[in-house]
Amino acid sequence: MKKLNRPNVVVIGGGTGLPVILEGLKGQEINLTAIVAVADDGGSSGKIRKQMDVLPPGDIRNVMVALSNVDPRFVELLQYRFNVDGELSGHVIGNLILIALSELNESYVAAIDILSKVLRIRGKVIPATDKPLILKAKMKDGSIVTGESMIPLQGKQIDHVFLEPKDVKPLDSALQAIKEADLITIGPGSLYTSILPNLLVKDLAQAIVESKAPKVYITNILTQIGETDDFSDADHIQVIHEHVGVPFIDKTLINISDVPKELLFPDDVMQVKHDVDGMAKLGIQAVYEDFLSTEDRLVRHDGEKVARALLNLLPEKE
Repeated sequence: MKKLNRPNVVVIGGGTGLPVILEGLKGQEINLTAIVAVADDGGSSGKIRKQMDVLPPGDIRNVMVALSNVDPRFVELLQYRFNVDGELSGHVIGNLILIALSELNESYVAAIDILSKVLRIRGKVIPATDKPLILKAKMKDGSIVTGESMIPLQGKQIDHVFLEPKDVKPLDSALQAIKEADLITIGPGSLYTSILPNLLVKDLAQAIVESKAPKVYITNILTQIGETDDFSDADHIQVIHEHVGVPFIDKTLINISDVPKELLFPDDVMQVKHDVDGMAKLGIQAVYEDFLSTEDRLVRHDGEKVARALLNLLPEKE
């Protein structure tokens, strides 16, 4: 049940960037919904998809863990990855539990709801669609690459990405969450393989475009090899708008702190360049602040700082 008088915040994405933002937001006085991409085909999720026609569980599991409020030892168990020889190698226990729950219940969505109650998550987790998606990319040289995990490995520039099936429908609960949203955030995360798979679900993208809520893109701190080499912050938003077909993002959060050189690895990874003029041409309100975290020598967004900045962008209730 939604708590009255709390703003509704919808966070859209996938990969490793989304959980960091959710951890910062889950303690805030908001109604929080995460809409998660379902095109992952690598690692444990990829192995499961090859054997069963199910949604990839990895990103959904990570989001649920980020929103959980249970004994950390249980979370550690869910995140345990088998490091053994044989068919169990690389599988994550939480992925297997989620798939088992989907087999025991009427749907994958029901499995998410059950595990959400077990984890006492603060918020709601919704897959972008209940159909497993295949992400494909057309490269600048005209070649077609199939599979989310394969696209960044080609060493080629991406022209655009697209989904199969093309006419997939979003879940009604995802559309309803967007309809009720007071703030919609997108990212951070891999531009072509974590962010765009959500926005290529046409009815979902249309609902976002039509929403009167502020739409905020959280710009990546680093470029990603094989996806966004040499991209500026404005380039990221331009690509999103080109794929959706209309400009709809109106605000963005941009980190201004320098990443220590020793944390820029591999060597081809760079800090995303600032393009102030490009942002102005796009009509984007850019919020420039220190959003950098280097805890455990990993370059990430500071979830708490991002959460505070996002709440400042909430429109005042009438």
